[in-house]
Amino acid sequence: MAPQNDLEKCVAVTGYRKASFEKAEMLLKAYRKQAQQIQFFDADLVATKEHLYFAAQNALRAFGEKTNVSNSLAVETMLYVSAQRQIQKAIELCGIKPQTKRMAVLVIGDDPAEVEGLLCEVSSCLGVLPDESVLELNAAKVKLIREAYRVTDEEFKAVDGDALVDLIVERMALLATQL
Repeated sequence: MAPQNDLEKCVAVTGYRKASFEKAEMLLKAYRKQAQQIQFFDADLVATKEHLYFAAQNALRAFGEKTNVSNSLAVETMLYVSAQRQIQKAIELCGIKPQTKRMAVLVIGDDPAEVEGLLCEVSSCLGVLPDESVLELNAAKVKLIREAYRVTDEEFKAVDGDALVDLIVERMALLATQL
């Protein structure tokens, strides 16, 4: 659980292995109009927990500054995670699909206890325990992320391959300048 940010929201992130797409979709629909926001991502295209935390911070900032593209904080977060300005492209890039088995989930809410409770509810509904190892980088995942986010060899070599997360966060930050 992340500490409260400057917009007084609590952000929590975890991952799941062998999660059901259908059950995740049910949860998304159930919480679409709730105060707490929930969003699922293809964990294979998430460059660690930090990727999601920075996306949430950017989305919250966009709402605070009234520069948000979407009316939904969850969807705005999807835009930042994907480093895309178009919702459909964002969903296609890093949203969950029927074949997705490794999912990342991000919950944003006002109260830490409610956010933690929602994470427990997600685990219960999915019928699997959290597995944050799906958020860690490995060679295969780095390759997928580099392709999806179009990280060039030059960029990757410039950071010695150690700062892929920083490159993705940089792409997210650039969205704020593309009004």
